[in-house]
Amino acid sequence: MDLLGSWRIRKPAEDAETVYISEKFGVRALHIGSDTVQSAMRIAAPNELELSYTRSMMAFLLFNENPRSVLMIGLGGGSVAKFIYHRVPGTSIRVIEINERVVTVARRYFAVPANDVRFEVIIGDGAEFVTRPTVCADLIMADGYDGESHVEAVSSLAFYRDCHERLNARGMLVVNLWGGDREFNETLKRIEQAFPAGTLCLPAEKPGNVIVFGFRGPAGNAAWATLDRRAGELEARYELGFTRFVEGLRKMNRHDEKHLLI
Repeated sequence: MDLLGSWRIRKPAEDAETVYISEKFGVRALHIGSDTVQSAMRIAAPNELELSYTRSMMAFLLFNENPRSVLMIGLGGGSVAKFIYHRVPGTSIRVIEINERVVTVARRYFAVPANDVRFEVIIGDGAEFVTRPTVCADLIMADGYDGESHVEAVSSLAFYRDCHERLNARGMLVVNLWGGDREFNETLKRIEQAFPAGTLCLPAEKPGNVIVFGFRGPAGNAAWATLDRRAGELEARYELGFTRFVEGLRKMNRHDEKHLLI
């Protein structure tokens, strides 16, 4: 989520569940019940990542360059889902979104594709979905904010433990947190408790959002030289700031001169 500037409001909010959009300078934004920007899309580049926190979420590629299956909890405007769908071939994406109106708006105004063999949006409860033992994924991405705060059902210890169980042996959890949330520290502790093999924090380029990565199995300490090499390769491929992501990982995590300590 991000904060609203002087946007032109297209549909007024009436209650906490109202889904509406706004536009400014060629960027379309999604709002749910408040002026908070839940998602944004540059109209001239609908499949790119407009907000810094969505770009930072893609830092998982430093540790897993070829996820075969991605489960997303929360659709919003579908920015990350679209980016992976169009830019990471061979990956299947399943998105669980509880609000049917969000899905309707995302498909009508944010270029979210129709379901096909690689992409599926399911209207349902993400917290319930990850309790199903038949569900498995290489990557689970959770972005569970409403207009004001992190949704409790997708920020509980039980939810994160269920995500841990649904991941494959080398799988990862990616969570978008808001540093200003009064529950930030407690939420981070829950993720760390549910993922004892290791977690990392990455501050987004724009101060406020923090992306948390949880590892299903032992990841091993990553050499800075290896991360720098991967960052250069990924930056050339995806045109995202992976070099900055590596520097960001230095700021919030244990490390020594040669290694990021996971």
